[in-house]
Amino acid sequence: MTRGVEASERLIELVRRNDDIANHAAGCDAETVAAAENELGMAFPTSYRLLIKEFGTWDIAGEEFLGVYQTSAMGSKLLGSVAETLDARRRYGMPSDLIAVMFDGMGGLVVLDSSRVDQEGEYPVLVWNPGVADRQSMERLGDDFGSFAFALCQRAVTRWRESD
Repeated sequence: MTRGVEASERLIELVRRNDDIANHAAGCDAETVAAAENELGMAFPTSYRLLIKEFGTWDIAGEEFLGVYQTSAMGSKLLGSVAETLDARRRYGMPSDLIAVMFDGMGGLVVLDSSRVDQEGEYPVLVWNPGVADRQSMERLGDDFGSFAFALCQRAVTRWRESD
């Protein structure tokens, strides 16, 4: 098992243990995940796919992830990462090998960079701002989604609980 997948499994446990400060959808079946990957033109890294299958979309202690989900109002349209990635490509010229997974709160997107796949099939986590084309100037937040998301959520839960 990879480091990113282990971290994703720990994040699933963290969300389940803290259901009073977490929200999530029902998760995605294999067909929905495949449709999302098809629309984006690339596969999700394993650690992100695991969380999409488990929750679809989720938030915990104020940290919100785009995920993949559908609503009755929007029908079969894939929302979350799919809709936001396609919108950023169309409107702002986001490179087609990036996947939006989160808003950074400052006008940018937290993205997965599929152009840099490691030996475990994971993508690094970067911050992309509209108009930025140079990968070297993008802030690197982590080596894989699972480790990045778990660390972020674990800190958020700790801060939340300590403030009570």
